[in-house]
Amino acid sequence: MSLLAETKKPHALLIPFPTQGHINPFLKLAKILHNKGFYITFVNTEFNHKRLLKSIGPNVVNGLPDFNFETIPDGLPPTNMDATQNIPDLCDSTRNHCLVPFCNLISKLNDPPVTCMISDGVMSFTLKASHQFGLPNILFWVHSACVFMSYKECKNLMERVLTPLKDASYLTNEHLDTIIDWIPGMKNITLRDLPGIFHTTDPNDLVLNFVAEQIEVASKASAIILPTFDALESDVLNELSTMFPKLYTIGPLELFHDQISENNEFESIKCNLWKEESECLKWLDSQEPNSVLYVNFGSVIVMRHNQLVELAWGLANSKKKFLWVIRPDLVKSGSETLLVPQEIVEETKDRGLMVGWCPQEKVLKHKAVGGFLSHCGWNSTIESISNGVPLICCPFFNDQFLNCKYICSEWKFGMAMDSDNVTRDEVEKLVVELIEGEKGKEMKRKAVEWKKMAEEATNVDGSSSLNLEKLVSEVLLFKS
Repeated sequence: MSLLAETKKPHALLIPFPTQGHINPFLKLAKILHNKGFYITFVNTEFNHKRLLKSIGPNVVNGLPDFNFETIPDGLPPTNMDATQNIPDLCDSTRNHCLVPFCNLISKLNDPPVTCMISDGVMSFTLKASHQFGLPNILFWVHSACVFMSYKECKNLMERVLTPLKDASYLTNEHLDTIIDWIPGMKNITLRDLPGIFHTTDPNDLVLNFVAEQIEVASKASAIILPTFDALESDVLNELSTMFPKLYTIGPLELFHDQISENNEFESIKCNLWKEESECLKWLDSQEPNSVLYVNFGSVIVMRHNQLVELAWGLANSKKKFLWVIRPDLVKSGSETLLVPQEIVEETKDRGLMVGWCPQEKVLKHKAVGGFLSHCGWNSTIESISNGVPLICCPFFNDQFLNCKYICSEWKFGMAMDSDNVTRDEVEKLVVELIEGEKGKEMKRKAVEWKKMAEEATNVDGSSSLNLEKLVSEVLLFKS
């Protein structure tokens, strides 16, 4: 459906939280709305814009008619251009420093004027701006419905004295095994399964209190959108719909994006904060179907060097082929020493490829990829579902724990491993099972089943397709 017949184009302003994992789904949504006839302004921070220019080049900006990038300051001092900024610092700074420059930006965007905005769920300062300018503001929470529901219960968890933890001993005693059977739509959950923000021992934990604050104002938004689909999380979505009447599930966004990807002009619009090494796709072309394990811990995870070494030895000892993304800032280390021991590099050179960053969606689509060892961020999870790829789940923090729980126990297309205690023997065992074992084959079958349901949701008259049309007509184009 195109809106080009409108006398004046609607102008959507999109502002994600300034990390790669939030930028990616926002950019997909921006392209989808542009394809429906919207004029798009996409707001990055000045720091991330500089990173984009470094990773992609100056052609990143304004590569399409009616699709423009703007910037606002994030309020933080300059830092390493190859690393994600400190998340607690970003939470605090965006909350305290971004409102005024954001309002100034809206004031200057007059050709055409902004008609609606889509803001990150954790950028709720934008609600003040939308009220000031009389604009609908849709909060886009880039998480699963289950994680969003768990955030909704943040205050309840605090009142029940389940979080913050009283002291560090509560991390190792049976406290984290406390059964949480009162969150609407969620079953068989323990405190350990909930997002990592609830495992803090600091009563003044910035991120915990930040999320509690952000979720409290969510009901003031014009609407809430989630990048999931009804069949995947039906129980919790049924409960959420009673709490948020204007709740729209519009995922997987990747599948909507694929439907318009024949429009090659979209290739000019990218927001990768690291330089993609697309040569890995040629390497995959030379591999047998379902023979390669893809390994990537996303854009934020930082691990200890010993964790990486154990992981490397496990991959090597499995004798399976692998494509491993090792970001420049993946390991906590100030040294310039080789992250992966040279003997492992030599031993795996004929069956392993290590790169700094890659086009993940294209990798997961590739027929050679038989499995994905992932941190289970929601982008990686929903992209795996979209492509029918089973997982080895290695969650490190926050929403990844709950995603892992659902992947392994409810959706049954993954196996879990302990990120705190990565051992080469466990890694080897899980990789071999995933690529060639009977359990791996069953998980692949389940992953393909979920892929088919995701495709149904995004087909014409599918639940997500209908929700996307309702979002446009009921909220984005609504004139009071």
